[in-house]
Amino acid sequence: MEKTLPPIPAKRYFTIGEVGDLCGVKPHVLRYWEQEFTQLRPMKRRGNRRYYQHHEVLMIRKIRDLLYDQGFTISGARNKMQELLQAERDKKRNGEVQLDGMEVLELDEADIDDFEDSSESAPDEIAGIEMQAIKKELMDIRELLMAPA
Repeated sequence: MEKTLPPIPAKRYFTIGEVGDLCGVKPHVLRYWEQEFTQLRPMKRRGNRRYYQHHEVLMIRKIRDLLYDQGFTISGARNKMQELLQAERDKKRNGEVQLDGMEVLELDEADIDDFEDSSESAPDEIAGIEMQAIKKELMDIRELLMAPA
């Protein structure tokens, strides 16, 4: 059943039809999943029209993967989603940020030593200024990532 899904466009809100196309499921299935997965709560506007945000589209894709590709039951997928969301909350609480689709780099002592050796070759004054700029930029990025969507 595994098929390549289209990339998610950079939009703030998606209609149920658009989400169905992006996730490879019919709109009636999405409405059913809303009842089964309490984490899935699209915004509703006039006429009870549903509008999904980017994180909900990602969640639907994960639910689809659990049900269709990994063979979970609805109950099993619901439990797995709760585990995943709890793990994500724990990471945020501990100051860790997981970027979707990004590889996490593991550094060992040799990598850190190499970095320190390369910074020693520059004069201390310049290296200090560069390190401060890098630190500030990293802190700005961290604030952006930690901000609620």
